[in-house]
Amino acid sequence: MGKLSFIVFVLCIWISFKSTSHSSNSSPSSVNSDSAWVFQDILLDGEAFEDPQASARLLEYDFYREICPEAEKIIRTRVHQLFKIKAAVAPALVRLAFHDCFVEGCDGSILLDAVQGMESEKDSPPNQSLKGFEIIDMIKSELEEVCPGAVSCADILVLAARESVLLTGGPFYPLNTGRRDSTAAFADSATNELPSPHADLSETLASFSSKGFDERETVSLLGAHSIGVIHCNFFQNRLYNFRGTHQPDPSLDSEALNQMRSTCPKKDLSASPAPSPDFEGSPLPTSRSPSLYNELLAAPPASFDNLLLLPSKTQKLAMAYDGTGPNFGTVYYRSLLQGKGILYADQQLMAGEETGLWVRAYASDSSLYQRDFALAMMKLSNHNVLTAPRGQIRLNCSRVA
Repeated sequence: MGKLSFIVFVLCIWISFKSTSHSSNSSPSSVNSDSAWVFQDILLDGEAFEDPQASARLLEYDFYREICPEAEKIIRTRVHQLFKIKAAVAPALVRLAFHDCFVEGCDGSILLDAVQGMESEKDSPPNQSLKGFEIIDMIKSELEEVCPGAVSCADILVLAARESVLLTGGPFYPLNTGRRDSTAAFADSATNELPSPHADLSETLASFSSKGFDERETVSLLGAHSIGVIHCNFFQNRLYNFRGTHQPDPSLDSEALNQMRSTCPKKDLSASPAPSPDFEGSPLPTSRSPSLYNELLAAPPASFDNLLLLPSKTQKLAMAYDGTGPNFGTVYYRSLLQGKGILYADQQLMAGEETGLWVRAYASDSSLYQRDFALAMMKLSNHNVLTAPRGQIRLNCSRVA
């Protein structure tokens, strides 16, 4: 009933525009065309308010087939080339896409630099260790040379993340395209809405539920933690002083505790408070990360292992699930079953009846997990997208056009 009332209200607005056009001296065709655009924009905004997936229905398969037919091939080729140089490119891009889509939708707002009157999402606490911006900028520059003003930064980001998932052993999932870029950033939302690595299960589920994801989808999306690294500063409290008790987290398996302590000995941890970690596994640096793309091109092969890690004393102290290739996801879930989850929020998945059931299902059936993860990533990539006439196509991903 509420939606019907809203549609009636919008129709009244549209009729009033038509009435105005008949009483003016303007060309009827031009005014009616403008009225149609206004009507469509208002209707889209109303649908998106009720359903964050509504605008995704306006995306198209192979949207760039006429205006930039090589777009997806260029994105795929460039990501694959960089992955061969440094595999850590993949988790960086997946993480970048998650942090974009989870905050106000997949609109490329995470890529915008701060300007007067607008703070950048890059500078919000959960995002300060993100990398991969230069990779997106590099791909965008190449696309601008081939087909200027055609391909959105939002589409580049979700497509690059899709290729990254595939390269690390995850599933391929089809994506419609036609997203447009936001003209604003949402720093406060990034600070307050991204899931916390220290959250109890109820908090994590509430966070994902607010974006339209159920428990099954939440558990499957968290399987992306199967790739990448997790620095010691991110979970040191679980090893030595869990919630101020000066004891380890009692939910942590004793064998895992000893292994993690050997990798992250207390004497090697800074006496000063650790920087707040982000949800994807890296503690926040004290300054913005250097150019990833320039590092990849300039660094000799022997130093590649140090790229995408923080330039700090904690570089050598990192834990990781062996979750690439055929083990994508499954090792992560098996670790949770054994009480060996590295992050508290991850291990909390075993604290719920339904989430625990999905952990067990994914640990034993990789095909089921890959299917569910693909569906969840498709849904995430379509979350609250902008489509014409809303948004814009940026010429530079870090600046509003």
